[in-house]
Amino acid sequence: MTQPPSSRWSVIAAFALVGAATQILWLNFAGVTTVAAARYGVSEVAIGWLAQVFPLLYVVLAIPAGLVLDRWFRAGLATGAVLTAFGGCLRLVGSPSYGWLLAGQVVAAVAQPLVLNAITGVAGHYLLAKDRPTGIAVGTAATFAGMVLTFVLCALLPGASQLATLTRIGAGFAVLAAIALLTALRRPGQQRHASPPAGLGALRVAWRDGFIRKLCASVFLPFGVFIALTTFAQALLAPAGVPAATASLLLLGTVVFGVVGCAVLPILMVRWRAELPMLIVGLLLSALAIAVLAVAPGVATAAVALALIGFLLIPALPVVLELTERRTGEAEGTAAGLVWMAGNLGGLAVATVVGLLVHRPGSAFWLMAALALAGTPLGLRLRRDIAATRGAPVVEAPAPST
Repeated sequence: MTQPPSSRWSVIAAFALVGAATQILWLNFAGVTTVAAARYGVSEVAIGWLAQVFPLLYVVLAIPAGLVLDRWFRAGLATGAVLTAFGGCLRLVGSPSYGWLLAGQVVAAVAQPLVLNAITGVAGHYLLAKDRPTGIAVGTAATFAGMVLTFVLCALLPGASQLATLTRIGAGFAVLAAIALLTALRRPGQQRHASPPAGLGALRVAWRDGFIRKLCASVFLPFGVFIALTTFAQALLAPAGVPAATASLLLLGTVVFGVVGCAVLPILMVRWRAELPMLIVGLLLSALAIAVLAVAPGVATAAVALALIGFLLIPALPVVLELTERRTGEAEGTAAGLVWMAGNLGGLAVATVVGLLVHRPGSAFWLMAALALAGTPLGLRLRRDIAATRGAPVVEAPAPST
């Protein structure tokens, strides 16, 4: 007798490893910028471009990668895993060589949309409906766990003579993760999945959905604020007497609290049908926390504020992706690509503006607080759509008595 389909958590675990690998390669030199610049004989700006190519190429490739995943999911995801591993290994050629290092980063950056856009698809293909929120939360948490691992490795291997070891660890992790995922993907998923329309049909399906467009609008500012805050927190806190090393530890704590939040909040919020309250409360409290940094910056206030922001804002991503997966079937890869692209665009836009205010910390913090607060009306527009997706009636506010 044929066994009923069941969730295949081995695929989720292997995917989580590849997701972490993309982040390790992305931020491999973020914590050793000055040392890497001296080692490779280039400027610190050039080392910065090793990371910058990732969000820039994501904006360009998010939609094409989504279309590939919707049409050829296993092949597209496998290609992303292989390219990630290949990019990691390419960085070792001619070491120390900045040219080969940049080439490897570009290849890994091309692979990243094929991996991260697949978070919703891997849950839809390989998990039962009841397990998908957990699967999406695990996949998202793994990407941020990759960031944590990178920061830890940079702290353990900070010297110029240790850069080669740092690069080899990244490559080795990516290769092992790719092997694990290719092995897990040998059998196709057994869960439901509608076939996407041909050509650009998946993009038309995703973009015609007003809910997906609202989700893209709702992530633009929160993602932008988070990326800008993590990018410039060290420089903005320095005038308040926060040492650079301490600021780095605070940012590491931000991501750690975000990973913990990803492991807990999305699963509970979906179970309690409280996704929208979580998103709105997260924005309000994050705006308040950033405002505190504008008024009273310091080690203690930054520790509390950044931990709170990480715990509340990072888990918003798996919540939004779970809503995307629940809404779209035939175009989930493209829809996820639109959401990721909107978040990356927000990051580029807000970080650019905040960068202009880096020497005026108070103004920069107030701006980010205002932008986080401005995201709440966009989030509230999701109320009807979330209720409709859940199949629950929308409760209207009572009319005022006359």
